[in-house]
Amino acid sequence: MIEIEKGWLLRHLHANGASFFFILVYLHFFKALFYGGYYLREVWIIGVIIIILLIGEAFLGYTLVWSQISFWAGTVITGLLSVIPIFGKTLVLWIWGGFGLNTRTLKFFFILHFLLPFVIIGIATLHLFFLHFFGRSSELGVPNKEIHRSFYPYYWIKDSLNIILFFGFFGGVVFAPLILGDPLGFEEVDSLRRPEHIIPEWYFLWAYGILRAVPSKIIGVLVILGRIISLFILPLNSKKKPQNRKSQKISALGIIFIFFFLRWLGSVEPLHPFVPLSQIITSLFFFLEIIYVRV
Repeated sequence: MIEIEKGWLLRHLHANGASFFFILVYLHFFKALFYGGYYLREVWIIGVIIIILLIGEAFLGYTLVWSQISFWAGTVITGLLSVIPIFGKTLVLWIWGGFGLNTRTLKFFFILHFLLPFVIIGIATLHLFFLHFFGRSSELGVPNKEIHRSFYPYYWIKDSLNIILFFGFFGGVVFAPLILGDPLGFEEVDSLRRPEHIIPEWYFLWAYGILRAVPSKIIGVLVILGRIISLFILPLNSKKKPQNRKSQKISALGIIFIFFFLRWLGSVEPLHPFVPLSQIITSLFFFLEIIYVRV
């Protein structure tokens, strides 16, 4: 930001662009969930893989800031790998390159942060290929491969709105670049002083809310892993078209609401009654997904 001309603009475009991109990704995922997009199994599974890789890419970039909040967030998240039996602790030490996050860890994360987008581009291309081959979900709950719309005026209006949205984002970066940031992002790393309240970026808060709902670290990691695995199992359990589209849409809206509620719970301090509430909402999260598949 200091040594490069317009470096402040490049950094804020990159940081806020990541948040803006995750807004679009989540909206895309919610749309597929609402319209029953998991019936297109190949498209859905590849899309879930892309989301997981994007979360990994965002975590690596978040750690590269190397501030007090990113240092401790990186320490906590990478430390979750220690729950893996037998070689978990060895794996954590290998990733760290020592007995804690250091400059070797930073270089390793930077290399992964640079290479991972090329993998995402390749998988996204495969996602588009299957989307073109099988079609996509629609309001009717069936693939709309045979449903065609005229380019004008539908896509003219859509692209016009996208242009307005882009200029709105650019204006936000210029006039309010730090609105999504954390004050601890400006503090230098202090490995001897852990912040009282560590929170990740907003697009990780739903997982953080689930993780804090479970007192045991091992069980918490298993619950997060189960939440991810359930997204892959979702299309495998759907052998027929939904019999009740209205009930399925209501369940999908419930899942979306719980997602945002967990995001809020992940941002507050782990005190009573927020911890018991996180446990109830997390259980309801899985329960609504079962209903969503069965209706």
